[in-house]
Amino acid sequence: MRLISTRVLRAGMVLGHTIYNVNEKPLLQAGVTLTEGMITRLRLLKVQYVYIADEKSKGIEVKESVPVFVRQESIREIRDAFSSIHTCKQKNMSEMLANKATKIQHILKNIMSEMDANQDLLMILSDAYIYDSYIFHHSYNVTLYTLAIGKELKLPVKQLEQLGLGAMLHDIGKTMVDESVLMKEGPLTEEEFEEIKQHTVHGFEVLKNLHNVSLLTAHCAFQHHERLNGSGYPRGITGEDIHPYAKIIAVADVFDACTSNRVYRDKMLPADALEILLAGSGTLFDPTVIKAFQMGIAIYPNGLTVQLSDGRKGIVARQNKGVSTRPVIRVIEESHKIVRATYEVDLSSDLNCTIAQTDVAFITE
Repeated sequence: MRLISTRVLRAGMVLGHTIYNVNEKPLLQAGVTLTEGMITRLRLLKVQYVYIADEKSKGIEVKESVPVFVRQESIREIRDAFSSIHTCKQKNMSEMLANKATKIQHILKNIMSEMDANQDLLMILSDAYIYDSYIFHHSYNVTLYTLAIGKELKLPVKQLEQLGLGAMLHDIGKTMVDESVLMKEGPLTEEEFEEIKQHTVHGFEVLKNLHNVSLLTAHCAFQHHERLNGSGYPRGITGEDIHPYAKIIAVADVFDACTSNRVYRDKMLPADALEILLAGSGTLFDPTVIKAFQMGIAIYPNGLTVQLSDGRKGIVARQNKGVSTRPVIRVIEESHKIVRATYEVDLSSDLNCTIAQTDVAFITE
């Protein structure tokens, strides 16, 4: 199975992974042979990449780290908690949100259990989902990335639970921001950006009053946009004044924002998003957190097509735990010709070779 851009999809290709619609129901099932109509529909829905199954990628396993049913249940609870803020009377809000937080804590334990059972690098197949609202799926993805970082940092279970809940609710303050501002496609005015920034304060004010949510969890909402050099918001605090949980969520938040479709730009591939984090290491983001991120998350996910520094092209076949930037590559093309027999290059041992480019097409495509 391999990941390719919908720009180069052709009728007759076989879908490798089920694509889910906005209601988390199957839109196109794995194994279906794509038609021109299906491909046009995917492009209209702004699906940029899909997994296909073909001979070149036969045997390459691509699976989500947390099962689909857990994802679906999690996003339902996040959607329910966030959406209910609009319908709840102010005097009942704390009690209502406390009940929602209890449900989310239960969901969180299920996610942690699934991640504990899966010792591979974290892989999120965001390409398999069409989002109705970015915020719900973003909150779920950020939770997975955050927990993966926390596990690499060897945080105790109690801290992981606080951190995970903070990640899941870090953007709850956006429910109090005008949707026309949140979804604006063009540049924000200074006043609109100031309104956006207030979501961190709104989230903190909501969460700090819940009896079953720790103040540390509330600070995840408050501080996840703060940056080491003081360039963040809402307070512009620096370095040690930023809570460690917020430093973790900051990295997870930026990575998922970069690798998701937004109203104002297309998504990036994971390797490109990592470059943004690395460029800010030590100035914007905690280098220890970024290192843990690289250790626990598949930067080059299985199925991604890549070009190596020596010009060969292939597909990411397997991950190397602890060295996510140097996976095993199945070589498909060399010297501008398709190879007669594919073979593998393990970049963790072949140190003279690196991944130079991602999302490449083979000569026959």
